[in-house]
Amino acid sequence: MALTGCTRNFFSTFSASSSPSSLQFRLPLVRTLCVLSVGLNNLNPVSAYKTGCSQSLPLVPLLRSKFFSQSTAKGVHPTTMEGNTSTTVPSIVVYVTVPNKEAGKKLAESIIKEKLAACVNRVPGIESVYFWDGQVQTDSEELLIIKTRESLLKPLTEHVKANHEYDLPEVIAMPIIGGNEKYLEWIKNSTMD
Repeated sequence: MALTGCTRNFFSTFSASSSPSSLQFRLPLVRTLCVLSVGLNNLNPVSAYKTGCSQSLPLVPLLRSKFFSQSTAKGVHPTTMEGNTSTTVPSIVVYVTVPNKEAGKKLAESIIKEKLAACVNRVPGIESVYFWDGQVQTDSEELLIIKTRESLLKPLTEHVKANHEYDLPEVIAMPIIGGNEKYLEWIKNSTMD
């Protein structure tokens, strides 16, 4: 059987020494991922193998237009949650790494006190491998996962830069496109306007 699209890419990550039985074990998972990627209008798993998941890329703009309509430009993200259509203030998740537990606690508390975020999760014990000063570096760090309004990204970034030990602190934001409507409202109500 010829494998194409994401199926081929999925298996190319495994060594040539993978046994045929391990490939057969992975096929249902790959088939499911490909079918979901291709879309609901093409539920035949065999056609997912024939066409490949790479054929589903034209669906991305279609999905984007469904979730980010003209109301996004007006500052309100449409979200579908728990079967209801609702609008909420655009929210984001921001990642910030810190060198240790004490720095993480201090920065997280200052962010919350300033109402720059509704919640900061502190995830200890991560190891970061990165390129700095011409060398590969490895450090133990703590990750802050910050939930806030999209409109607060700039003041949050400035706050992190002013209160961080690093010369170049990580501040990476990702949009929240849906979820528990009451939680998203809580983010809005727990942060500054």
